Amino acid sequence: MTNYIKIVEERISGLPKGVDETVDSWFLMSSPMPVVAVVLVYLAFVLKIGPEYMKNRKPMDLKRIMVFYNAFQVLYSIWMCRTSIQESNVMASIFSKKCEINRTREQNLTLYSGAWFYFFSKIIDLLDTTFFVLRKKDNQVSFLHVYHHTITVLFSWGYLKYAPGEQGVIIGILNSGVHIIMYFYYMVAAMGPQYQKYLWWKKYMTSIQLIQFVLILGYMLTVGAKGCNMPKTLTFFFVGNTVIFLYLFGNFYRKTYKKAKSVDGGSRTTGSSLAQSALRAAGGMGCMPQTMNAGKHLLQNGQVGKAYIDLNNNSVKPMKLE
Repeated sequence: MTNYIKIVEERISGLPKGVDETVDSWFLMSSPMPVVAVVLVYLAFVLKIGPEYMKNRKPMDLKRIMVFYNAFQVLYSIWMCRTSIQESNVMASIFSKKCEINRTREQNLTLYSGAWFYFFSKIIDLLDTTFFVLRKKDNQVSFLHVYHHTITVLFSWGYLKYAPGEQGVIIGILNSGVHIIMYFYYMVAAMGPQYQKYLWWKKYMTSIQLIQFVLILGYMLTVGAKGCNMPKTLTFFFVGNTVIFLYLFGNFYRKTYKKAKSVDGGSRTTGSSLAQSALRAAGGMGCMPQTMNAGKHLLQNGQVGKAYIDLNNNSVKPMKLE
């Protein structure tokens, strides 16, 4: 028993030490405590403190902040994608027999630096949920949403701290590519209802995320089969977590679009019911109104208008038919 306690103590005492002393000196990388604290504060705010604070208050108007935030996320993701492709031997890593790339010390630090910026982007992503809470869109603070944001922060930190490598770059490129599309959608949606006609492709976003997870799963299984120079525990965690994401996102997609299709097919209504189908799977910045009224709406002058979704004020409003 004493030996087991000693082993546990040694493992705990060794947690602050990563694979590279330079990485250990970077912001939030000295030990697990800072990033764990960030995650705990995030969970406390979005699950308890935030909803309690907003309970008897009106939703905050964050339109300009959201447009700026999403535009920044698009540019940040483009930069990460471009940098990762330029600075890493992506194709060489995929087709290498042992997935092993020989790098100099300087090249390793460049790789680690990219991994840190990717990790920090996951910290920034936590603002997604914060905006939901401040705008009183508690229905979007789902288990899938919170789990996804929490686990990606912890895993990207652990990857950089203990097992950075060429293999993770490919996953980062895929994820950043999806984020370019995702946050571009959220940016346009936050700009106002007049841009709603350009958001017809919303339903394909969840499909893109599912394709991303399939590619990641296939890649990680290949990594394991080829015996790549990568910790097996990390590979198993990648595979397991990707399977969980596939299940959760797949279940979300199935429930959302199957239900939306049946509603639209049965009622044959126009306006808000169709808009509901297009926006029902909104997992991003304020794209799902809390209430909707099916059918056509009357304008103040008595003319018949069709409904449009006011993405920033959480309501359905009439608009004159063209």
